[in-house]
Amino acid sequence: MVGRLDNSAEDPAPLLSRESLRQARVMPWKAGNELRRLLLLPCVWWALRGVEVGGAWRCYGLPIIQRHRQSEIRIGRRMNLRSTARSNPLGPNHPVIISTRRAGARLTIGDDFGMTGGSLVCDERISIGDRVWVGANTVIADTDFHPLQPQQRKAAPLDAKTAPIAIADDVFIGMDALILKGVSIGAGAVIGAGSVLRRDVPAGAIVAGNPAVVVGELTD
Repeated sequence: MVGRLDNSAEDPAPLLSRESLRQARVMPWKAGNELRRLLLLPCVWWALRGVEVGGAWRCYGLPIIQRHRQSEIRIGRRMNLRSTARSNPLGPNHPVIISTRRAGARLTIGDDFGMTGGSLVCDERISIGDRVWVGANTVIADTDFHPLQPQQRKAAPLDAKTAPIAIADDVFIGMDALILKGVSIGAGAVIGAGSVLRRDVPAGAIVAGNPAVVVGELTD
């Protein structure tokens, strides 16, 4: 169903949870964030952009949606997007941008997805599982955007190489990371802040650096 409200009958959730009220009492700026969120409720806004969104979503500021008319964007339940500087102490430097730029592009996101600022750019295929959290100002793009060869770049500036990105369940991506085309990230992996990821990451691995390398693994 497209653009369901937070209190959807199919996926019920309170407009303000007990935890939100508790945080608002001890951190006053959160009260302002929640008030602005409640005034937003852009259910029609999602539908007008042809984005399929599950219920119980929360948006702190409007994201930027750029959808090719012959592409697909599907997002699961309980999405949480933070698009204003005041919505997170890390200060996102622009709204969340969700973009599909070519015919046939498919961007699918599971339940309980969270993102602060940053960009999702899909020219071919980006698949994100459940409970994936993406830190402030991260970029995930399955395209090089422009050809590398100068003559090709001049003749066809948008004819860049693409390769699908797959992010499994329970992945955590730190702020200012860059996830490049063709990368697969295994379930439960942790991507360190500022990492540049151009190779696959095993499940449960902790990676960091530029280029990112395995620096540890999660233990029970």
